[in-house]
Amino acid sequence: MAMAEQRNDKPGKGGPSGPRERGGWLAKIAPGVRNLVAKRETPENLWVKCPDTGEMIYRSDLEAALWVTPSGSHMRIGAEQRLRYTFDDGAYEKLAAPTGVVDDPLKFPDVRPYMERLKAARKTIGSQDAMVSAYGTIKGQGAVVSVQDFAFMGGSLGIGVGEAFIKAAQEAVRREVPYVIFTAAGGARMQEGTLALMQMARTTLALNEVKAAGLPYIVVLTDPTTGGVTASYAMLGDIHLAEPNAMIAFAGRRVIEQTIREVLPVGFQRAEFLVERGMVDRVVTRAELPQVLGSLLKTLMMGRARSKAA
Repeated sequence: MAMAEQRNDKPGKGGPSGPRERGGWLAKIAPGVRNLVAKRETPENLWVKCPDTGEMIYRSDLEAALWVTPSGSHMRIGAEQRLRYTFDDGAYEKLAAPTGVVDDPLKFPDVRPYMERLKAARKTIGSQDAMVSAYGTIKGQGAVVSVQDFAFMGGSLGIGVGEAFIKAAQEAVRREVPYVIFTAAGGARMQEGTLALMQMARTTLALNEVKAAGLPYIVVLTDPTTGGVTASYAMLGDIHLAEPNAMIAFAGRRVIEQTIREVLPVGFQRAEFLVERGMVDRVVTRAELPQVLGSLLKTLMMGRARSKAA
């Protein structure tokens, strides 16, 4: 028994004398030198894969190229980025989100409650809904610009998006400036049912006010623009521009092929295909968009001024 007690009393690792300091030879040199050779953490998103070629692209290079890959793929971007790229010097006045919008009017039952989906999207994206609007100048011409963010529940059209569109259209009329919209949507928001579909008519009525005021309305179709958005305000512009290879459709390719029992042609529902058939006026690269928009808006506003003078 005495021997056991004696063994337990001996100091060792983790014993009464405390744990032994670790760190090897680095612990014996100056802390500053040790920090220089310490392992640095590499950001997980340092490299981005091109969706077309699979090529890994350095993130800072991709940002400098406005998120257009070397292969020409125009990657999806958020509303804030889009507004910075569009307005002169990236400066703009953001319009406040509509108030009083009921979030879950149907108490929609789902695997995950609709309110939870909304809260998660708002936390991730940082906006109230899928559409963000702002006022600024594009090559010196004032304009109200709305952007649909596909990252927010697929840019789906719901009551909040409808209200945001109407508010932006009314702001354009109040300021007597053109209205520009960048569309990106998977269609109407199923969790709001018929109330979401009603926004197709409501946004059309708001556009009537813009056109009655003699103000230009230009649509820039980005990837993807589908469903009820395509069936309403995305196809009511005075001029329709599109980014390269953007998918623009009402129903999906597979649904159409199953319905008509035919194989659709290559490039069907893509921007270049639709330019050839008159559905889109012009395909414009992201870098060229501000210049093209500024030129179009100035020309259209000159025509409006002449009409008023006459």
